[in-house]
Amino acid sequence: MNRHGMKAWLYLLPALLFLSIFMIYPLIDVFVYSAEEGYNFASQTYFGTGLYNYSYVLHDPYFLQAVKNTFLLVIITVPLSTGLALLISLGLSSIRALRDLYQTVFFLPYVTNTLAVGLVFMILFQKTEYTDGLINLLIGLFGGPSVDFIDGPYWAKMFVLCFYTIWVVMPFKILILTSALASVNQDYYKAARVDGTSKLRTFTRITLPMISPMVFYLVITGFIGAFKAYSDAVALFGTDLNAAGMNTIVGYVYDMLYGDSGGFPSYASAAAIILFAIVLTITCINLLVSKKHVHY
Repeated sequence: MNRHGMKAWLYLLPALLFLSIFMIYPLIDVFVYSAEEGYNFASQTYFGTGLYNYSYVLHDPYFLQAVKNTFLLVIITVPLSTGLALLISLGLSSIRALRDLYQTVFFLPYVTNTLAVGLVFMILFQKTEYTDGLINLLIGLFGGPSVDFIDGPYWAKMFVLCFYTIWVVMPFKILILTSALASVNQDYYKAARVDGTSKLRTFTRITLPMISPMVFYLVITGFIGAFKAYSDAVALFGTDLNAAGMNTIVGYVYDMLYGDSGGFPSYASAAAIILFAIVLTITCINLLVSKKHVHY
């Protein structure tokens, strides 16, 4: 290795040490925990070996419910938030008056504490002995029935969780897409106008391909972020998410470690590895799809 190569590795050494200590070693440790004999902190007893931890987690009804909730959250919120962010970004890019003001307004939810936003949503949607909540009042104006969105049926709680998640993640996507639209070379649009190209065809043939790397980035990060959702559900339904039927995979891992039924690091590690495998698989699929549809 020459002198320049040694210098390059020397510059990389702090980052490599940081990654090894805080990412690679914990990941290996989680793999070991998930396959070794487990230990219950509360009862001071050992249980299971090898794949038993995975078998227990995959047959646990609380984990299966958490997987269902997480997948529904991912499938609903990622496409909707990305699509709405793209529409709003196109609108912001086409106006001049008060553009900066609108961009600031749309970005405000991103810098607001998620628990505070969750409290506001709970007040808007929750029925109490004093009021049915603002949303139910609006529904009643149109002749609809009153719905308990926080303590009521499953579909109502999932609707609130998805609505809340979209509200929280959309500002960041608007910021990224607005910047991407501003970076598109205007010469392409001038040539399209000269040729008499319709706005729809201009969008599908010029705008969308030019910003496709940013759209792909938002989709990938959206999938990863939605699979890691936990604080959103806590903000709306409290810490006992199993009782509410709204737990997520990350919430299940937390409960196995620190919850009322916790103290099982082996079960938590197995669930974390399953989540890692799911996210890795979906990310690889997205990377394969991007080779055909993303233009750099």
